[in-house]
Amino acid sequence: MRITGIELIRYSRGITVHAGAVDWLWVRLHTDSGITGLGETYPCSDAEAGAISRELAPVLLGADPSRIDKLWADMFTAVQYHGWAGAEMRAMSAIDIALWDIAGKAAGMPIHQLLGGATRNTIPVYNTCYDHVDFHTAPVQLAGELLGMGIRAMKIWPFDPIAKRNRGNAITAEEIREGAEPLRLIKKEFGDAMQVAMEFHGYWNLPSARKIAAAIEPLDPMWLEEMLPQDNMASYRELANATRIPLTISERLMTRWGFRELLENRAASVIMPDICWCGGISEAKKIASMAETYYLPVAPHNCGGPVLHFASAHLAANLNNLFILETVRRHYLDEYRGLLTADLIPVEGMLPAPAGPGLGADLAPEVLKRPNATVSWLS
Repeated sequence: MRITGIELIRYSRGITVHAGAVDWLWVRLHTDSGITGLGETYPCSDAEAGAISRELAPVLLGADPSRIDKLWADMFTAVQYHGWAGAEMRAMSAIDIALWDIAGKAAGMPIHQLLGGATRNTIPVYNTCYDHVDFHTAPVQLAGELLGMGIRAMKIWPFDPIAKRNRGNAITAEEIREGAEPLRLIKKEFGDAMQVAMEFHGYWNLPSARKIAAAIEPLDPMWLEEMLPQDNMASYRELANATRIPLTISERLMTRWGFRELLENRAASVIMPDICWCGGISEAKKIASMAETYYLPVAPHNCGGPVLHFASAHLAANLNNLFILETVRRHYLDEYRGLLTADLIPVEGMLPAPAGPGLGADLAPEVLKRPNATVSWLS
C-alpha cells in the first residue's frame, strides 16, 4: 500500500478564542488500495497546510503508510533543522492521526486495539465550560446541568479577566476573592459532588500564582492548570512545592522531548498532551508511557475539532495511567453535529470507547460542499 494523494480541508469556524481565530485543518491521506486516513490539527489552518505542502508531502507521497514510526522520524528530520515546535509539529500530528486511521481500517480494528487494547470500555470525562451558560455569572446553574448529565467534573477560568488587566503581574486580595467566587459558589452548593479544575492559560507570574494557589487551596479545586507560561519548568517546580493542589501542564508542550524536562523537574502532578499538537497519537502514547514511569496520570487536552475528539477517546481507552479526558459539551452537542459520519457523546457522564475500524468516523461528504470548507490536493 502506498500514499497517492494528500487532501487538505481548511474549515473556517468564524470563532475567536483567547484573542485569536481558531480554524480546523482536516487531512485525508489517500492510498492506492482505496483506504483513506483522516487527521486533524488546529488552530491556524493556513500555516499547518503550508507545512504539509512544503515540508511533509515529499516525505509522504509514495510511502508505505503502515510504517508509522519511520514516517514520523522522516517527517521530523524534514522539519527539525529550521524549527519544529509550531505549525510543523501540528501538521505532523494531523498526519500521524491519519496514518493510525489507515492502519486501523486496514486491520479492521479500532485504533485503541492497535495501541495495545482497551483498558476500559467507558472513559471518565470533565467538561470545559465554553458553554451557553456562563460560568462567570451562573456557575451553580452550569454545574447543576452537568451533574444532571452525570458529569462530575468541570473546568473554568475565572481569573483570566483579572490577569488581562495588568498581564498577570500582580493581584490584590479583592481580586482573588473575585476570581474564586465561581469556585466558592459551586462548592457551597454541591460540595464534593462536582470537581472543579481551574484553568489559568499561562497568564500569571510566579508570585501572583503562589498567592492565588494559597488563597483557593481551602476550596480544594481538582487542579491548577497552566498558571505560568509553559517555558520554565524550574519556576513550575517552585510553584508545585508551594501548594498541595495538583498542577497540570501542558497542551502547549510538543513531543516527548518537550515533556522530558517537565517530568524530570517534578513540575506537575497531571500531564496534559494534545494529540493534535504534541506529535499525534504516536507521540502522545510515548509521553503517557514516560509519565507512567514517574507514577503520574495523564489527562489529554481535547478542545479542538471532532477528529481530535475521536482520536483522544481511542488513546484514553488504551492508557493505563489515564486520569480523565477533556470534553466540551457545546462541541459534541452542537458544533460537531453533521461534520463526521458518527457522533461520540457521553452517556451518564462517561464517554464510550469508539468502535472503529480506525477512528470509527469519517468526514461527512456534505461538509466539503460548505462555503467555509476549502479543499486542496497534493499528489
